[in-house]
Amino acid sequence: MGYSDPTFGFMDTFGTVFLVVVFVVIISVFIIGIGGSIKTWSKNNSSPELTIPVNVKTKRTETRGGTGDSAANTWYYVTFEVQSGDRIELPLRGHEFGQLAEGDQGLLTYQGTRYINFNRKIEPRT
Repeated sequence: MGYSDPTFGFMDTFGTVFLVVVFVVIISVFIIGIGGSIKTWSKNNSSPELTIPVNVKTKRTETRGGTGDSAANTWYYVTFEVQSGDRIELPLRGHEFGQLAEGDQGLLTYQGTRYINFNRKIEPRT
């Protein structure tokens, strides 16, 4: 009979269990992220499309990444203020963000948290 190390079987089992747990956690996070995106998409689709008069109150960007060899990603947000003083912050694409200026007035069309369009009110020259 040969010598058998009693810890070898434990470590082999522990390693396998550890890898399975890590795999399950990663897959769970991925599924939860997709589920949240689907929930937001569905909620936006079931919301009415509204067009309301607003003022462009503030603009902001959020940049993540860009370290080492990774690319940076930038998200664009605009806060619109309605006549009652309530504010709505919506994410926009970069080219839409660049066409708006703080203080602009016009009609905002949106659906839930989805920006659709902004028609600027142009004051006639006097």
